[in-house]
Amino acid sequence: SALTAKPCLQPWPLIINAEKSEFNEDQAACGKLCIRRCEFGVEEDQEWLSLCPGEFLTGHYWALFDGHGGPAAAILAANTLHSCLRRQLEAVVEGLVATQPPMHLSGCCVCTSDPQFVEEKGIRTEDLVIGALENAFQECDDVIGRELEASGQVGGCTALVAVSLQGKLYVANAGDSRAILVRRDEIRPLSSELTPETERQRIQQLAFVYPELLAGEFTRLEFPRRLKGDDLGQKVLFRDHHMNGWSYKRVEKPDLKYPLIHGQGRQARLLGTLAVSRGLGDHQLRVLDTNIQLKPFLLSVPQVTVLDMDQLTLQEEDVVVMATDGLWDVLSNEQVARLVRSFLPGNREDPHRFSELAKMLIHSTQGKDSATGDGQVSYDDVSVFVIPLFSQGRADRGH
Repeated sequence: SALTAKPCLQPWPLIINAEKSEFNEDQAACGKLCIRRCEFGVEEDQEWLSLCPGEFLTGHYWALFDGHGGPAAAILAANTLHSCLRRQLEAVVEGLVATQPPMHLSGCCVCTSDPQFVEEKGIRTEDLVIGALENAFQECDDVIGRELEASGQVGGCTALVAVSLQGKLYVANAGDSRAILVRRDEIRPLSSELTPETERQRIQQLAFVYPELLAGEFTRLEFPRRLKGDDLGQKVLFRDHHMNGWSYKRVEKPDLKYPLIHGQGRQARLLGTLAVSRGLGDHQLRVLDTNIQLKPFLLSVPQVTVLDMDQLTLQEEDVVVMATDGLWDVLSNEQVARLVRSFLPGNREDPHRFSELAKMLIHSTQGKDSATGDGQVSYDDVSVFVIPLFSQGRADRGH
């Protein structure tokens, strides 16, 4: 498979196509975010007070999209999400640049009409960025739904986004891609995989409130194994949406239906179809040979983690590694960190060392690097960003 890099600001994403489809189902995007300022209520087709260049507020953006059911959704997301995010940040830009103490707003309010209530709620500027990311994912999902329906295409994608803004790194995840912080003496997860198994209770709760979504074909209850006719009347372990632990019940006929979530770990499937529980697209996706839609169970809203770079004493070799699940299928956080720490110190003079590191990480998924330990091979598309934090911690701060 050919190794390719898509043009954008350094560091470039490195992407390898596992050739599951003619077009790469992994897509990536990165660049500079220029956040403009306008008066409240001004329509977008009117003149904006745009300060580009000489931007009002700038940040940087990296995004990975792992498509399924074809590349269409991932391509649309790569071309659309950054614009959605810029619009959402512009809607709250006044609050982003309000002078404030580091922990809360304390009277200097992101919304001058409600200073008391904002302070009582403990609303921080980072909450505005988190809200912008959540709204941008939702907006992008709506765009993908309309575009795919209009073109007669199908598919969906996971989305993992990192935004550097005002000394903080925001990592927004909808799906099973992963980002980690690697420092000399620390490995810190910046996202967690969102799968049918990790979101079991949310998914079961939805089926409890809206049982018609299962069309009488599935049971929302979870059992340790798939039940069979011989189990009728037997006492088995189970758990429902309100349970973290397990209890016993006697098997009844409805319990023999196919489970809402079936399988363990990476083999877990939602409605026997999809291995992720959040992402973009999939508006037309249905369970095979039924009219049961998966979209009601799929959230487009990401989980967001905030890394305060001002609270870290950053070193030149401190990086964030973002990658689609093709990398994490065969490499652990510790293995990736070991490769980062062994590569960067010896390549300080190489201006392309972060892209070269991303390339080495991808090659390590192809059984080509003994440093990974067992030479495992990933049969999925693999995309990797390596983002140096040392420069980010000194940028994206002002007017």
